[in-house]
Amino acid sequence: MSEQEINPKDVEVENVESVEEAIETVEGELVDDSAQRVTELEAALAASEAVVSSQKDAVLRAKASEENIRRRAAQDVEKAHKFALNKFANELLPVADNLERAIGAADQENEATKALLEGIEMTLNSFNAALEKSGINQIDPKGEIFNPELHQAMTMIEVPGAEPNSVIDVMQKGYEMNGRLLRPAMVVVAKASAVDTNA
Repeated sequence: MSEQEINPKDVEVENVESVEEAIETVEGELVDDSAQRVTELEAALAASEAVVSSQKDAVLRAKASEENIRRRAAQDVEKAHKFALNKFANELLPVADNLERAIGAADQENEATKALLEGIEMTLNSFNAALEKSGINQIDPKGEIFNPELHQAMTMIEVPGAEPNSVIDVMQKGYEMNGRLLRPAMVVVAKASAVDTNA
């Protein structure tokens, strides 16, 4: 065989090898491109999931904030209704005090003033009933144990037979409105008797 003669089998083998190499190259490039594309898509998916998660968190926070605002507004309205009379009630309390003082100062035995005294007592009872309808209750702690949250001690005196820290006299009644203190009761408190250390 001369140098110029080409064996067709050789050509086919060479062409087949070239084609196979080309196919392997293309497949390798396709695999590399696919792997890169999958990596890009996974990164995009992770970023999208992070955005969705943060937006979900933001929506939940906004909803919770809205609920808190509604609840606070409802509480404020309730407090406004409940305590709207606070200042007005404080202005009326001296009227009750003066009616009680008038009853205390009146001569109970004098026939000429009995009708007047009964009228004052009826007025005071009517006034107290109106206060109670508005949620304003009297604090009259005579005989009770002193409570610094509701009572204001004006003085302490030693009283034989009285339990220490008990209220023995009420100088001015206190008032509360819907569970909130308007004015503490001004009271005289019994103190413990002094122990004779010389015996």
